Amino acid sequence: MLQGLIFDVDGTLADTERDGHRPAFNAAFREAGLDWHWDEAFYGELLAVTGGKERMLHFAARHRPDFASLPDVAERVATLHKAKTRHYTQLAASGAIPLRPGVKQLLAGARAAGLRLAVATTTTPENVSALLVPALGPEAMAWFEAIGAGDVVPAKKPAPDIYRWVLERLGLPASACLAFEDSENGLKASLGAGLATIVTPCDYTRDQDFSGAAAILDSLEGVAMPGLSAWLSAAPATV
Repeated sequence: MLQGLIFDVDGTLADTERDGHRPAFNAAFREAGLDWHWDEAFYGELLAVTGGKERMLHFAARHRPDFASLPDVAERVATLHKAKTRHYTQLAASGAIPLRPGVKQLLAGARAAGLRLAVATTTTPENVSALLVPALGPEAMAWFEAIGAGDVVPAKKPAPDIYRWVLERLGLPASACLAFEDSENGLKASLGAGLATIVTPCDYTRDQDFSGAAAILDSLEGVAMPGLSAWLSAAPATV
């Protein structure tokens, strides 16, 4: 019996990457006096690396080797990431990043049906609340029984660790839960934890490999509660 829903955040609950995280990274770079600028196309390539600090280290190693070789590079990247989070939360708090179609209705329906909700993401807890509170109201974070975010596990997606961390805190087996993702790396992580997964690709991930997904949807519109288990068992792999 389905008992819990576990959601990725960036790209799944909202199209945050292009219009939220990318501008926030660029603002942090400008603020630090760096000549780094990530345009939309290049940022799409960088998304192959999960985790903001990891993404900056990857970029520096390949495109700014002098910066990457600094003895305090890890501390500098951590400082940049804090600035980026500040810029992102300010943007999200303004309500400039709406939830994707069907997300709010699914969350509300799942709560009404008694399902337990959780988050499994590589973004920071601050980013999660900055997105969800303007969209769902001041009690939004209380909707989620477990929030796996940021560096609570050292290995980021596609490693399954964040999903296993969330399942442990829910006290549920993977067979009792359903995951929601938007990317190939996210899907690998959820499948690695044994979770059936619905994928809703975003603009940056539409051409990725989603083999193994329970369903691939344009959006979460129409994925209504109650009856999600019955809907999923009857749905074709790609809708």
